[in-house]
Amino acid sequence: MSTSNQPVVPNAREALNKFKMEAANEVGVNLKQGYNGDLTSREAGSVGGQMVKKMIQAYENGMK
Repeated sequence: MSTSNQPVVPNAREALNKFKMEAANEVGVNLKQGYNGDLTSREAGSVGGQMVKKMIQAYENGMK
């Protein structure tokens, strides 16, 4: 198993970036394209948490 930050499907990078930007917008975090090292841990965590929440919701909706 690779520990790199590369998506399993290389062509998915653009979609994942769009998904990340949408999640950040939903939780009120101002993400910009490229480097975002100035974010606090709380801000970064809220974006990641929102992404996971949306992925779980999409999976559950697919089960119906």
